[in-house]
Amino acid sequence: MERVGLKSIAVGAATVLLLCVWKPGPAAADQRASAAGSRVEQRFNPIAVIPAPVHLEPGGGAFTVRSGTRISIPQDPEGARIAAYLVDLLRMDPAITLKVVERGGARVPDGAIAFRLDPAFPGASPESYQIVVSPQRVVVSAGDRRGLFYGAVTLWQLCSASAPIQGSLRLPALRIVDAPRFRWRGLMLDSARHFQSPAFIMRYIDWMALHKLNVLGWHLTDDQGWRLEIKKYPRLTSVGAWRVPAGRAAARDIDPATGRARLYGGFYTRDDVRRIVAHAAARNITVLPEIDLPAHATAALVAYPSLAARPQDLPQEVPADWGIYYHLCNIDETTFRFFEDILDEVMALFPGEFLHVGGDEVVTEQWKDSERVQARMRELGIGEVGAVQGYFERRLGEYLQSHGRRLIGWDEIVDAGLGPKAAVVSWRGVQGAIIAAQAGHDAVLAPDPLLYLDHRQGATPSEPPGRGAVLSLQDVYRFDPLPGALATNQQHVLGLQANLWTEHVRTEGRVAYMTWPRAAAVAELGWSPVERLDWADFVQRLPAEFDRYRALGIDYSDEVFAPARLVGPYARHMSQDLKTCTDKLVLSLEDDAPIEGERAVFLIDIMNPCWIFPAADLSHVSTLTVAVGQVPFNFQIGKDIEAIKLNPPRTLQGELEVRLDACEGEPIAVLPLAPAADNDAVTVLPTVPLPSSRGAHELCFRFTQRTLDPMWAIDWVQLAP
Repeated sequence: MERVGLKSIAVGAATVLLLCVWKPGPAAADQRASAAGSRVEQRFNPIAVIPAPVHLEPGGGAFTVRSGTRISIPQDPEGARIAAYLVDLLRMDPAITLKVVERGGARVPDGAIAFRLDPAFPGASPESYQIVVSPQRVVVSAGDRRGLFYGAVTLWQLCSASAPIQGSLRLPALRIVDAPRFRWRGLMLDSARHFQSPAFIMRYIDWMALHKLNVLGWHLTDDQGWRLEIKKYPRLTSVGAWRVPAGRAAARDIDPATGRARLYGGFYTRDDVRRIVAHAAARNITVLPEIDLPAHATAALVAYPSLAARPQDLPQEVPADWGIYYHLCNIDETTFRFFEDILDEVMALFPGEFLHVGGDEVVTEQWKDSERVQARMRELGIGEVGAVQGYFERRLGEYLQSHGRRLIGWDEIVDAGLGPKAAVVSWRGVQGAIIAAQAGHDAVLAPDPLLYLDHRQGATPSEPPGRGAVLSLQDVYRFDPLPGALATNQQHVLGLQANLWTEHVRTEGRVAYMTWPRAAAVAELGWSPVERLDWADFVQRLPAEFDRYRALGIDYSDEVFAPARLVGPYARHMSQDLKTCTDKLVLSLEDDAPIEGERAVFLIDIMNPCWIFPAADLSHVSTLTVAVGQVPFNFQIGKDIEAIKLNPPRTLQGELEVRLDACEGEPIAVLPLAPAADNDAVTVLPTVPLPSSRGAHELCFRFTQRTLDPMWAIDWVQLAP
């Protein structure tokens, strides 16, 4: 951790470190993710602290914070750094500038905010703290710098939840005693599918710290990109960090420097990582890198084909499809030495206890079909292909353990066979955590769908792309991290983690929007005792939290306060207002065009692209207008693709067929797709007449096409009298 000197040197150094982060600025999101929060009623709760503290005891009177109020610190560099952190947070209100002074003894002067670091503090955890607010002074106490830091965060929340009056804040007298429920309170950010800038990663860490979240799982490698500089193997980033996005629009976007389709991607240098890790450590956050092996490694295998079980099956370039690829690493000794070299460089950059090695979604066909792997299995005495992953994971785990680290992986490693010190992140529900804990292994709960933040937060057309199912803020808050089977082994439950996969989350603004405020619910689940979990009370504290988000420039969803969306019979019905005919694999997909600027978002079941217009009185309807777009079918779904049925087209470009009250039989209207065939973005098709139909009816919309790629999608439908 970075250390600084005392007095003004400490304040200045910490202010320089934090100023670029905490100074309010414009939001980074696109239009769909911006402007959230405008509908929220402005009200303030003086005890609007998230996560809710363990114990809060109101007192009598109030303490007034005004410009010039002193922050009294001990002769300790950690206290100085944390005091400077609070000063910088409060600088968001330009009327209040606090003064940091060093005190010589134990006595706290009147009219001051004091930080007290006492090794004898009786906290239950190094993150424990106490705040006492009286009319005379404010005292923040802890036995460890981590607890003192969280005390500063809570004090900032108390200040920001109080409406300023003539340049001063009144803090209600109270006593807070606080400590976390779990030691692991995490978010996982996928930077492999879409690269986020180092500056954004540091802002994301800042926002986590303000919620007392303390682990950032950083998904750095996958099939679609390798994002971490490895000095010994430069092709991992010179080749593996770049791809051409899927779709015709990207293929037409020619880079004049190369005469080829423009590459998309990026990677983090070693210096970037050092800055990010140090930035996180100063905020009590451990950055946990994930190097995904032996599957989800296509980008690395394209860069170094000799690592692959079947090099002949590899694509020539880093792919842009989402889903599960069959490409696997082989189990040669040279391959293990390669990955051990990588682990050496990763361990030098990330000092935490754990290193995440993935282990998920390993399809074993290539091991079965590879003569090279089969020969190696015979050498090693591995009798069946299902045991190869266990061997692979144990080799990596033993190497990490020999260097004083621990392997952690997705819950498939439970099936493969756990090494003695391995820990598990349970994503396929909670069963992986239950099995691991019963076997004496530590586990983190991160179940899909309840802690998967790439789901939409609401059903309205303003929602950014993501998974089609809605995962509301309340859904997240209702998650129980200690179901019955785990309650008896809770000593092995490290905590919980929400995951943000970014296949469909392209921009940094959308990353923020999909995270907040659902991550605030995760923070409360991970920190607050179960008896303090109260949905109604949490909602009452949200307006003050949203006010902080706006001050910090965080893009967030205010769906929890949004009124119900009402769409009149003659209004445009966006695809999100329609029903999908089935719910097999529903996604909210972004158009691949235009390359620059806002893109349409389509709700579509990619296994059955079919939509239902809700029942409407068609007695007075005479015409129908539809806007359509195309999305690349870039999904690796294995044999499931054979279940997708397409209606044969009447013409070369295909048609959109409309049927009444059913999706079979003769259509009542047919809209030719020829006007849209060469347009990469949305096209409004020519209006067509609808036959008169008395009463309420549903309309079914299906496209005709010969091939899946590209896949047609509805943007909006409009009826007219």
